[in-house]
Amino acid sequence: MIFERIYLEENNENVYLDVYVADKVGGFVRDAILVIPGGGYGSVCSDREGEPIALAFIPRGYNAFVLHYSVASKEKRAFPDQLIQASLAMKHIKDNAERYNINPERVFVTGFSAGGHLAGSLGILWHIKEVYDAIDMPYGYNKPAGIMLNYPVVTSSKEYWHMGSFNNLFAGEELTEDKLTSVSLEKQVSEKACPAYILHTANDDVVNVKNSLLLANAYSEHGLPFELHVYPDGPHGMALANEITSMESARFIDTAMEKWIENAVLWTKKIK
Repeated sequence: MIFERIYLEENNENVYLDVYVADKVGGFVRDAILVIPGGGYGSVCSDREGEPIALAFIPRGYNAFVLHYSVASKEKRAFPDQLIQASLAMKHIKDNAERYNINPERVFVTGFSAGGHLAGSLGILWHIKEVYDAIDMPYGYNKPAGIMLNYPVVTSSKEYWHMGSFNNLFAGEELTEDKLTSVSLEKQVSEKACPAYILHTANDDVVNVKNSLLLANAYSEHGLPFELHVYPDGPHGMALANEITSMESARFIDTAMEKWIENAVLWTKKIK
């Protein structure tokens, strides 16, 4: 296996991509998965939602890439900087598709909590002007083949929002209605949005399940392909939902939910 760290911004050690590439076997070309850990846009929870996720995709025919992006604990930068960084990651992966032995047309993204918001932004807002002003690349080059969103932050509706994530996302700036609407993903869904696989637990007490339900409803209203799984019980931050990411707590283990990666991979097989 090849492991390397790629810095995505010049002179910035906070924004980088950790690369996990399996040894090539014959002529088999792998799909790719960009993993975006959560942390409320205040930190990057790579210990549970980064490398363990990447390594779980490797035996399922993927090469994996974990994004570390700008968060409030390290540097105060406002949206869309994080979306630009995720787009830089997509560009690097596709630019190096032959070296990484991946199909550049099948680069998927998975994200967790606030990382789910960033993954969702990449799948829904990939086309905004600010991204192409910042990066010289063909239109649509940063668009994923599909997004897998795990207990994602979605809505800025104050009835269901995760306020801390949006405060961090805008680096403490005033949260105007225009700003909040621009990053409320269910309000930004259009025909440009890529297919989505969404999962949540019904009793998540950190990010309300309504976030996923609102996004699924928006996809349904636009006639876009999506798959939604709502599990009846489990705390926020289930990650792999198995012993590896359980932090020695049985609350984070669920034998049904731990099949989510297997189910998500099956979902990707339907995407042409």
